[in-house]
Amino acid sequence: MKALVIDDEVLARQRIVSLLNEVPQIEVQGEYSNGRTAIDAINGLHPDLIFLDISMKDMNGFEVLQQVQITPKPIVVFVTAFDDYALKAFDVDAFDFLLKPFRDERFFRTIKKVLSTTKGEAEKNFENRIRELFTVFAGDLEKKETPKLAVKQGNKTILLKPSDIIYIVASGYYVEIYVEKQKYLLRESLTNLTDLFKREHFFRIHRSVLINLNSVKEIVHSDFGEMDVRMSDGKLLRISKANKKELYSKLGIK
Repeated sequence: MKALVIDDEVLARQRIVSLLNEVPQIEVQGEYSNGRTAIDAINGLHPDLIFLDISMKDMNGFEVLQQVQITPKPIVVFVTAFDDYALKAFDVDAFDFLLKPFRDERFFRTIKKVLSTTKGEAEKNFENRIRELFTVFAGDLEKKETPKLAVKQGNKTILLKPSDIIYIVASGYYVEIYVEKQKYLLRESLTNLTDLFKREHFFRIHRSVLINLNSVKEIVHSDFGEMDVRMSDGKLLRISKANKKELYSKLGIK
């Protein structure tokens, strides 16, 4: 049986890998620290088993599983702190959970359960129970609206809805926030705003530029292999080569 370990905490990954090395029936194919690389690994390596952290920095475990395209599906063991996600998963009788911090004995009870699970059972569990988890998680997301962004302007504080923001550009210790016919200056990092808007339709096309994907009007190709996005206000913004493929994917361009 081949396994992947996916967790953004180094020590958590190392511990699981170390414990798996004590199980002769299981071979660790690799370990991954974020959801994007994990998705490629799962679909490319076809593991039988994955240990998956629910709360990672770039995406959560449910979003990873939604992009698993292989057949048969792997057995999934969630690894997480005891939080709302874990409680919801228990409510729908999801796969096994390792709740941090867990004891070695608890880990090996999970392994015993995994080794007794047939491929058919794993496929059925993935399709039925994980689908229930997706439904629970999606409903939870709808209830959690990203808060408005507070920007001080003189003796006033402007509250900006994320959907009204066209793009944000880093400028030293500040960011320039562009909405229709207006620009605001805020002392904040682009990284923090990227995290704040992770549930919205925003994407970082360059280390200094965060855009609202719904405000993209066209892709402009230059004669030198460079590309820009033209936003709804007519502004052209350069796309870094490293982010081109992911941007195309988010815009549905093949």
